[in-house]
Amino acid sequence: MNFSNFKNKTVLITGHTGFKGLWLTMTLLSLGSKIVGISLKPNSYQKKVLKKITSKKIKNYFFDIYDYVKLKKILINNQPDYIFHLAAQPIVSKSYKNPLLTWKTNVIGTGNLLESLRFLKKKCAIIIVTSDKCYAVNNKKKITFLKETDTLGGNDPYSASKASTEIIYKSYYYSYLRKKKNISITSVRAGNIIGGGDWSENRIIPDCVKHWVKKKKLHVRNPDYIRPWQHVLDAINGYLLLAKKISKTKKFNGDSFNFGPEKNSIKTVKQLCEIFQLYWFGPSEIYFKNKKQFSETKTLALSIIKAKKLLGWYPLMNLNKSLNLTAEWYQKYYKSVDVVDIYFDQIKYFKNLWKIKK
Repeated sequence: MNFSNFKNKTVLITGHTGFKGLWLTMTLLSLGSKIVGISLKPNSYQKKVLKKITSKKIKNYFFDIYDYVKLKKILINNQPDYIFHLAAQPIVSKSYKNPLLTWKTNVIGTGNLLESLRFLKKKCAIIIVTSDKCYAVNNKKKITFLKETDTLGGNDPYSASKASTEIIYKSYYYSYLRKKKNISITSVRAGNIIGGGDWSENRIIPDCVKHWVKKKKLHVRNPDYIRPWQHVLDAINGYLLLAKKISKTKKFNGDSFNFGPEKNSIKTVKQLCEIFQLYWFGPSEIYFKNKKQFSETKTLALSIIKAKKLLGWYPLMNLNKSLNLTAEWYQKYYKSVDVVDIYFDQIKYFKNLWKIKK
C-alpha cells in the first residue's frame, strides 16, 4: 500500500462525512494528505468525528453540491491534486420515497462537478464513485458476474441515478475533458460496502447493530437476495490505487473499473447476517421474512478481472474477516474507545495486511 504520492497533496472529497467518505478521509489523513471536504450539514455522529480531527489538515465545506456556483468556486480556489466524488443519496428505499432528490443529488450534483472541472487549470486525477447497481440486470437468482462493458440501467430510482451518473460522466469526458491535458478521470463501481461507522437507515449492517445493541429482534427483508459484500477498506484501496495510476498516465482516462470481492464473499443477505452473528459481542436475534417492500435487484455480482489484470489490485479480506473487523469496530465504539483511534487502528491493520499478503 505504497501511496506516498498522496503525501502533502490536496485531495478534494465530496461526501467526506458519509460512511465511505469518512473512511477515505481518515485513510488519506493517515497518508499525510491535505483534505478539502464537501458535504451536507453533519449529523451528531459526524460532528463528533470532525471535531476530533480539526487539528489535522482538513477544510470542511457544508453545502449541497446542487449549488454549482459554490462548488466551482471551492474547486478553483483550492486547486486539488486529486478529487474523489462520493457525494450521493445512497439508499434504495429512500430513492423510492424521494426520487427527485435522488436524481438531483446523484445526477445533477455529478454534472455540476464535471462542469466545474472544465475550468480547473492544475493537473488533477478524478475518481467518480458510482455503484454496482448501475448495471441493467434481470431479477433472476442466477449469478452473473457483471463486467465494465455490460449494459447500464436500473429499474429503481437509485440504480437509474447511478447509471445516469455513468452516462453523464462519459458524456463530459468525450465532449470536454479528454481534450484537457491536465485532467485524468475514471469511474469506479464497488460492491455492497460494509464496515464500522455506518449508521445509515435501511442498510443491513447498521440495522443489525441498532437492533442488537438494544437487544431487539431484527426483521430482515429479502433474505435470499445475493450481494457482493466487501469491506470498505478494500474498495478504498482500489480507489487510491487507480487514482495513483491515472495521475501518472492517460492510459485509463475515460475508463471504468469494478472493485468487488472474491467469489466466496458473494452471499445471500441471510448468510451475511448469520456470519455477523458469530462475531457480535452480545445477544443477536433475527427474523427473516420474504415480504417484498419495493422492487430491488435480486442478484448482484461483479467481475474484478479487469482491476486484477490492469491494476494489480485484489481484495485482501474475505467476508468473515470483513465482518469480524466490522463487529470489532462497533464493540470498541460502544465501549467508548476514541472513535478516531478506532478508524486509524483498523486502517493500520489493513496496511499491515497488505504488506503481509504482498
